[in-house]
Amino acid sequence: MKYVIEHLEPRLFRWCILEYRHISEIAGKDNVMFTNVRDKDAQKLKRYGKVSSRSVTALGLKNACVLDPFAKKTLSSEDDFDYLVLGGILGDEPMRERTKKELALDAERRNLGRAQFSTDTAVYVAKHIMDGGKMSDLEFEDEIELDIREGESVILPFRYVIEKGKPLLPEGLVKFLKTRKGF
Repeated sequence: MKYVIEHLEPRLFRWCILEYRHISEIAGKDNVMFTNVRDKDAQKLKRYGKVSSRSVTALGLKNACVLDPFAKKTLSSEDDFDYLVLGGILGDEPMRERTKKELALDAERRNLGRAQFSTDTAVYVAKHIMDGGKMSDLEFEDEIELDIREGESVILPFRYVIEKGKPLLPEGLVKFLKTRKGF
């Protein structure tokens, strides 16, 4: 199984790199491809997987599945795809069904439920399912709050996997949020 991440942010933000590195750790570098990446950013991602400046919509992938929270079917370990395509298009609340527009592929579509996941969490959950696990095996928390300094916190309004009582986050994300100058 290859995990294709269509980069849809206007630039390669530091938090994107942290998530993309985490995706590489979860799925394995040889199983990850980042698409729609500007040439000047490609070098930063090559250590985490294959990189293409072309959009996934131009690659002609066969036997692909787009993960879309509005898809009618839920991803199952019975599914047999060569590629799972995910888009980094978080942030809207309520969600605006942008996956359908941004990832307009002639491909099957599956959901992981109606919740909005961070991209790395979606890869983690999808890999768990494709490896034979079930959603019910995982513990989730929606909208986690992280303390970043005295009297200040940030809310991450997405669904995260909880392991050993803590949200599964990319290494360095909390530090990044604590040292970030503004929101």
